[in-house]
Amino acid sequence: MSEADREADAMASARPVVIVTGGSRGIGAATVLRVARAGHDVVFTYRTDAAAAERVAASARQLGADALPVQAEATTDAGINAPFAAARERFGRLDAVVCNVGVTTRFAPLARTPVDEIRQTIDVNFTATVLTARRAVQEFERAGAPGVIVTVSSGAATLGSPGEYAHYAASKAAVDAFTMGLGKEVGPLGIRVVGVAPGLVATELHARTGDAGRVERMAPGIPLQRAADPDEIASAIEWLLSPDASYVTATTLRVAGGR
Repeated sequence: MSEADREADAMASARPVVIVTGGSRGIGAATVLRVARAGHDVVFTYRTDAAAAERVAASARQLGADALPVQAEATTDAGINAPFAAARERFGRLDAVVCNVGVTTRFAPLARTPVDEIRQTIDVNFTATVLTARRAVQEFERAGAPGVIVTVSSGAATLGSPGEYAHYAASKAAVDAFTMGLGKEVGPLGIRVVGVAPGLVATELHARTGDAGRVERMAPGIPLQRAADPDEIASAIEWLLSPDASYVTATTLRVAGGR
């Protein structure tokens, strides 16, 4: 058997590979661990906190995965391309991409939100998702293989979030429209594009944006009377990636406790 044949055999038997953007904390970190537990190897991006990223990677490795953290800025061409280049170099294949990276800068009425924060929110939440998904389609086409793209939206997309972050809600509504449109566009290629729209999730985001008590304050207004754990959102993402969801595309699954 030639060296090329041996490499092809090794590739065919390799574990599926998933890219998760923004995988060092919150929903992203929970997703990295979920896909690792499900038998995938994973490349995930982080922006600045290398120590947190390495902790997530170490936990994924304990679950049997090869986990590779990649520092990347989601709004630059280099940052968009970085995890794809890493996946190709490390694994030689790519099976799925989770477009999770997102940002919320503060909770405030639109008139009191600085312009640069509005632009950043739209650029990270929407533009980076579009460009990452575009790059994923290119990779799947190059390999001549099916693939799955999962976008992470928000329940805010249909609620509008008045007085808190209307521009954030709008950016996530754009993600939902994009998920539907791209899913219909690339379905004939065997590529599924699906979304998950979390509701209130108990992560550090609330404290980072200046409202540490937000989860406790908002939970009574949710039919299930509580916030989600990040792993509950990751579970939905794992299902959307799996063969069990093979007939699901061009749609967004709401995981919001009834709200």
